Amino acid sequence: MVFDSEKQSIVSLGQVGDSSSGGMSSVQEPLIKQKHSTENYSVLAAIPPFIFPALGAFLFGYEIGATSCATISIKSPTLSGISWYNLSSVDVGIITSGSLYGALIGSIVAFSIADIIGRRKGLITAAFLYLIGAIVTALAPVFSVLIIGRVVYGIGVGLTMHAAPMYIAETAPSQIRGRMISLKEFSTVFGMVGGYGIGSLWVTVISGWRYMYATVIPIPIIMGIGMCWLPASPRWLLLRSLQGKGDVESLREAAIKSLCRLRGSVEVDSAAKQVDEILAELSSVGEDKEATTGELFQGKCLKALTIAGGLVLFQQITGQPSVLYYAPSILQTAGFSTATDATRISILLGLLKLVMTGVAIIVIDKLGRRPLLLGGVSGMVISLFLLGSYYIFYDNVPAVAVAALLLYVGCYQLSFGPISWLMMSEIFPLKLRGRGISIAVLVNFGTNALVTFAFSPMKELLGAGVLFCGFGVICVVSLFFIYFIVPETKGLTLEEIEAKCL
Repeated sequence: MVFDSEKQSIVSLGQVGDSSSGGMSSVQEPLIKQKHSTENYSVLAAIPPFIFPALGAFLFGYEIGATSCATISIKSPTLSGISWYNLSSVDVGIITSGSLYGALIGSIVAFSIADIIGRRKGLITAAFLYLIGAIVTALAPVFSVLIIGRVVYGIGVGLTMHAAPMYIAETAPSQIRGRMISLKEFSTVFGMVGGYGIGSLWVTVISGWRYMYATVIPIPIIMGIGMCWLPASPRWLLLRSLQGKGDVESLREAAIKSLCRLRGSVEVDSAAKQVDEILAELSSVGEDKEATTGELFQGKCLKALTIAGGLVLFQQITGQPSVLYYAPSILQTAGFSTATDATRISILLGLLKLVMTGVAIIVIDKLGRRPLLLGGVSGMVISLFLLGSYYIFYDNVPAVAVAALLLYVGCYQLSFGPISWLMMSEIFPLKLRGRGISIAVLVNFGTNALVTFAFSPMKELLGAGVLFCGFGVICVVSLFFIYFIVPETKGLTLEEIEAKCL
């Protein structure tokens, strides 16, 4: 099946934005003047450039679900199958957040190499690290080796969550870009559900935590083979061409061949026309000039960094890591006494996340990014205060905690869950997209690791009720950030976003 999409012609930008579209300032700025050619694409051709990068997101999600169950298994004197099961809360925190520290390392590495090796090779490297990390973790004879495996796996996570949204954004047709990147979040959630499910099967088996991590080993092999087969991002090839980092004509031809494969039914002449349009648009917004790291903190790049960094920061500090990693423990506190009860309820949470992410995928390119963010985060505010109130006032009614968790998870998956990664992948100018996303991913995993590690000590110090109410206050602040700072990018090409929203 082939789809067409008529692109509107944008000649100039007068008053850019208002309070209803993110509070953008009024500026007069030239935009892309030519009319875009119809962007045809084959559905079958559009699937592989999404599915193989999305396997990396699946592996990230699986790690979250499996680890929440593995920490229960590994602490059991009878089921852990090890002599070092008597772990402190700090040890458990290190296990839980070990992959996140690896992801921080991966983000730092990506900052240096992302625009040099490209998105495709970054994902191939991530697949290799996933494989090594999973094997080392599953076979770990001592605590220190377990942590090494977790960190190596986490470096793969960092590279994936940097390169996957970029590759999908730069290869997907603009009219379905929002859905495709949101489907990456769907893959993360699907992996989470898989991790909870596999974990619940092995949690009562001796050395079950080893099997939880070993089960996933075939997936990175498939991911690596798939990424070797896919072409490089045509926009990355054209950026290399514009900046003189290779033979201009050879890179242009490679971009045309890549676009033909990515669109399926597109004729060579049509692909060549689209490539020339992209080249012209990139030149018009200054992408032909070599970027410096200092530019990240100036002008439109600083604005993009503020938007992307702010979204991923609020995504984490509004309590999301705590709900995901500690869902079984929270549910045990709420009255689900056994580990298997809590784990199975976690599976239901994962399924809810899956359903709500599916809803977001369906409506995101129709309603837009801002309405989903504002509505979903408002629901998160209600759920966090409700959860805090349960621990302070209604601790004899476990249904209140379960209802609050369900509301939180559902609203998160309509808003911060998919849209933070979507906005991050499309808001940065191309020449600094690699480094910009690296910083945003670094912020994401840094705050994730901090919140995950600090949750248990803070819970003991302040109490769960005060802690969740604190998350609710931060959530209210994030609403103001979204309303006044975040623009609407629905229906725009990446080049139009750079010209119109920054």
